[in-house]
Amino acid sequence: MPSGLETAYIGLGSNLGDRFRNLSGALQRLATVGTVTEISSVYETKPWGVEGYQPRYLNQAAAVSTTLDPLEVVTELLAIEYSLGRAREDKNASRTLDLDLLLHGTSVLTASGVTVPHPRLHERAFVLIPLGEIAPDLFHPVLKRSISELAAETDRSGISCLV
Repeated sequence: MPSGLETAYIGLGSNLGDRFRNLSGALQRLATVGTVTEISSVYETKPWGVEGYQPRYLNQAAAVSTTLDPLEVVTELLAIEYSLGRAREDKNASRTLDLDLLLHGTSVLTASGVTVPHPRLHERAFVLIPLGEIAPDLFHPVLKRSISELAAETDRSGISCLV
């Protein structure tokens, strides 16, 4: 990889509207972050960490080669969410689109409301399974364990590969 480039791993999710179109639109717009180099399959998952009914999510992971630092990546992800109709209401509310910076190279950062690696990455099968598909040997820079190891320890119930 040329100097100055890092790989950012992005988690994508949608449970409102045309979920496939929302993910597709987000993937196209990730060009504002860098060059998309890997895209996982699409997984349908049950909502995580919510009480009451919510529609099922579609989740996906993407690897993006970028020159942007983690804070710049998050700024671009928020702009993409907004451009595709994301309204930020309650923390775990249903959403047209959710984009999370999961990992950024080997960066470990907590600044301006951004934490990298994503602080709940290792708890979430809906993130680990698609991420493990595209980067199974990737190491979590804090936990010092591979994504495939972390995925093997999560509850995979309610997750199915669609495409």
